[in-house]
Amino acid sequence: MYDLSKVVVTSSPHIKAADDTRSMMLDVLLALLPALCVAVYTFGPRALVLTVISMVACAVFETIYNKIVKQPNTVGDLSCLVTGALIAFNVPVAASWWMVVFGALFAIVVVKMLFGGLGKNFMNPALGARAFMMASWAGMMTTWTQPFADLPLFGKVTVTDAISTATPLAAMKNGALPDASLKQMLIGQTGGVIGETCAAALIVGGIYLLWRKVITINIPAAYILTVAVITFLFPMGDVSRIDWMLSQVLSGGLMLGAIFMATDYVTSPVTPKGQIIFGIGCGLLTVFIRYFGGLPEGVSYSILIMNTLVWAIDKITHPRKFGYALDKKKEAQ
Repeated sequence: MYDLSKVVVTSSPHIKAADDTRSMMLDVLLALLPALCVAVYTFGPRALVLTVISMVACAVFETIYNKIVKQPNTVGDLSCLVTGALIAFNVPVAASWWMVVFGALFAIVVVKMLFGGLGKNFMNPALGARAFMMASWAGMMTTWTQPFADLPLFGKVTVTDAISTATPLAAMKNGALPDASLKQMLIGQTGGVIGETCAAALIVGGIYLLWRKVITINIPAAYILTVAVITFLFPMGDVSRIDWMLSQVLSGGLMLGAIFMATDYVTSPVTPKGQIIFGIGCGLLTVFIRYFGGLPEGVSYSILIMNTLVWAIDKITHPRKFGYALDKKKEAQ
């Protein structure tokens, strides 16, 4: 007889470890800390304020929704706090606080809870919120601030508060290398959204998640290598292939998306082969949008598009049970 008292069933998403969802989400929050610290150093305390507001808003909206539908509060699994942090990481530091609140509302209620909560949403909530904010407040979502500008903590950012700057991807959209050096892109001294500018900090967070076995290398490696190979083989303009490739890899939201959002358990494939296909697809779409799309960045939309194809990837790459084909032949007879 089996002792069923020793069988522990954790809440979704299910993971093959003794860890539960709460500890996994806590690891993700810890992995995001290096990028947040660099953002606060580079853009000032306003970056921290927006992140806290976004995280609190996500927790409040999830609590309210659970009370309305009369179900247990799920804030304790910390997934809403991860969503809140990633929403803030996907907006410029010049964004207004109310904008991230609306983003949190869309992410938690529309993308996550209306589909049944954690484990049932078909797209990444933070990326869904980013797409919503881009469609609603495109001007505010594309207003970049130079590093080390003096910004107010809560008020509206005016022209006198900061000097607008272009992101490295904006320059590369025209086939030219950015003014920022590779070192500046690596350590985060460029324009961009709060959490994407420091590739080094994001890599450190990714190494921590790999060490904790929260994520696997499959999706980040397939994603980043695909972008690297294509941009090396097909640079835009008369530029160095190596410099062009490194600039494409280190700039924009590639590291943030590949490490922290494309690896979302709920919205990515479950098989190793499927994860590699998913990462390659994200990389192909990212380069395609960067080269031919209307926007200089394509990470968010590439992941969202691939999120909608996860069911098909899982179906194709799902391992067949031993004797499956033979059983089918017997049924046909």
